[in-house]
Amino acid sequence: MPLSPPTNRSCIHERSIQMSAFQRDDGLFDIESHLVDTKPMPIQRLLSPVISPPGAHLHDLWIRLTVEKDFIVKFVEASSDHTPYQICKNAESSLSVLIGERLGKGWTKVVKDKLRGVASCTHLAEMLIPMATVAFQGINGLRFKATLDGKVDGLSSLINTCYAYSDQREVVMKLWPNLRKDSLP
Repeated sequence: MPLSPPTNRSCIHERSIQMSAFQRDDGLFDIESHLVDTKPMPIQRLLSPVISPPGAHLHDLWIRLTVEKDFIVKFVEASSDHTPYQICKNAESSLSVLIGERLGKGWTKVVKDKLRGVASCTHLAEMLIPMATVAFQGINGLRFKATLDGKVDGLSSLINTCYAYSDQREVVMKLWPNLRKDSLP
């Protein structure tokens, strides 16, 4: 276990999120997310006469974003298999406001601005934010296959996008020594 050993404790909630990126035959890309919330104990749901048994899905939500290679959203689809209330399923169509938006800088703000509060389902909106990272990992992974050959041209746009790619750290020093901060004018 990579974390330190925990103190004695009992699980009270579990959330599983699975995300994948797919290259389609038509040149587009599908980014999919699946969220499942469960409780390890029986619970009484509000407005429900039935007690949910341990492990029952409280939320079971799906999203598919279809994007172009430039990360523009062409289509979005959601499915809510299990929700706390029947009306929650109506929020699926609210995601269509993202069509035409670009996954990239400002994506989190777009999602929050367009889907905040009563405009959509909080859980669907939360799922959308990291889907951008999955898109970048998938699409750029294909785009930059040349890195396997030791060619790193075109990847300098990664500089200062994360801790490892800081223009003051070892990774940049090794890959782009001419672009290190201390070597810039």
